[in-house]
Amino acid sequence: MARIHANGIDIEYEEFGPKTGTPILLIMGLGAQLTRWPLEFIEILTSLGYRVIRYDNRDVGLSQKFDSAGPADVVKMMTEMALGKKPSVAYTLEDMANDAAGLLDALRIDKAHIVGASLGGAIGQLVAANHPAKTLSFTSIMSSTGNSALPPPKPEAIAVLLNRPPAGDVEATIEFGVKAYKTIGSPGYPTDEKEIRRRVTVDFKRSNYPAGFSRQMAAALVNGDRRAALKRIKAPTVVIHGTDDPLVPVEGGRDTAANIAGAALIEIPGMGHDVPAPLYSRIADAIESVAKRARVGVSQAMPK
Repeated sequence: MARIHANGIDIEYEEFGPKTGTPILLIMGLGAQLTRWPLEFIEILTSLGYRVIRYDNRDVGLSQKFDSAGPADVVKMMTEMALGKKPSVAYTLEDMANDAAGLLDALRIDKAHIVGASLGGAIGQLVAANHPAKTLSFTSIMSSTGNSALPPPKPEAIAVLLNRPPAGDVEATIEFGVKAYKTIGSPGYPTDEKEIRRRVTVDFKRSNYPAGFSRQMAAALVNGDRRAALKRIKAPTVVIHGTDDPLVPVEGGRDTAANIAGAALIEIPGMGHDVPAPLYSRIADAIESVAKRARVGVSQAMPK
């Protein structure tokens, strides 16, 4: 593990694979630590010769926290937005995208393949749109566009975002994490509950910071519709989405692909809102395929 100063903040990151390999930057989602990118998945990418970097977004894990801003009142924000008001936030998704670009600068990396999952996909969209010179290719996993006309999350999925236990209740937090994982995970590729509990416990011991989760959610809420930004993306792109995702329905992936020129869309039956072990190789293959398109300068979509 290492910490580096980038875009004016301290960011925790880890590197894998050869220093001489073409970089892949992995961006994780809402409130999720870098540990949510499984080592077994990373090993597949490094076996292909890539230099893989995963990091904690601001306000999560071991990266810099924004304590002085206080927790965000997400329910109040949603009410204000329904009334046409724009709430103030501690930072924006653009700031988080600039963190990713700044991390590459701090590591003296000119360009990288950008891979984002869930909210990390939204951040990756803004990296690809706003920092095109740094983006070799873009892979979006289980993300969306911010288009308000798209289907909402299922009620049980949104409940696991909003009904979080108090920070000090260790047992309740771990039980909540297990329930959340099982609620939004892949029905066609279920993860053993003992493994889920192990992962949740490891993450809890590494860092548990609900205030950061709330501020990240606030940044996502006020970001709004990104379709105009998506139309600026020129890098070869692949969009991966599970057809059984209860948190970000597959229509979000379809809308993402429809608004990025030449983007390929891969829909995976049985996949929910996680990256299950049986799909590591398939997702890595998709990243490798779009990376190959970048190497040969092909912008058109891969065959569906």
